[in-house]
Parts: sequence; C-alpha cells; structure tokens
Amino acid sequence: MPALNLDTDAVAIADRLSHADMPLVACLCAQWCGTCRDYQVAFDQLAERHPEFCFVWIDIETHADQLDDFDVENFPTILIEDAHTRRFFGTVLPHARIVERMLVDLTALQDTSGTPRLRALLCAVAPA
Repeated sequence: MPALNLDTDAVAIADRLSHADMPLVACLCAQWCGTCRDYQVAFDQLAERHPEFCFVWIDIETHADQLDDFDVENFPTILIEDAHTRRFFGTVLPHARIVERMLVDLTALQDTSGTPRLRALLCAVAPA
C-alpha cells in the first residue's frame, strides 16, 4: 500500500494509529516543491515494502492549521514516532534508503520525546 494521504485517508490513518504497536513515518512536504513531488514516488515504494509502519504523506501548507507546532525548515522532512516517543524529526536527502536504514531499529534512534507528537494530531483530524 502506498503512503496514506492526510487529504484523502484521514480515517484510515486514525485507524492504523489506534494500534499502539504501529509506528508512524510521516513525510512533511509541500506540493509546490519539485523535490517533494519526486520523492513521493520513493516514499510510496518504501511504504509498500514496510506495511508494519503507518506511512503518511502530509502537505504542510494545506494542513498548517493542524500542524502549527511543527517547524519545517526544509524538504523533505521526515518524522518517525512509535507509541512512546518521537524517534526522528528532521530533513533528509530525498533517497528512500536513508529512511529505510532508520527503520531497521527504531530503538537506535535518539529519543526526542520533548517535541510535539503527531500521532494525536492525525487521529484528531479524522471525522468522527
């Protein structure tokens, strides 16, 4: 399955993230960004190879009101969270293998739990 899109798949995202053992991998991008548009293909392929993660594609400008706590400085920005903490939040080169290496062992990623949590925000976006 390709990455879920917050514009069209909010209910599916909330459903997948309702499972505490489902890690989140989100790409925060912008539709106007050519690098983001090119990277979306690789991100979708990565999602297809790793169904054990909830991959979400988010246009940060379309959803700025829901993501106001996230300071995205460059694209693509990747956010990885498990049920306990944020494991990664930052800009990466637009190559799927970089994110794929991070997913091999989430516990090896630094705990950055002091930052906002995207899981709760995504679940709140889904219509009741």
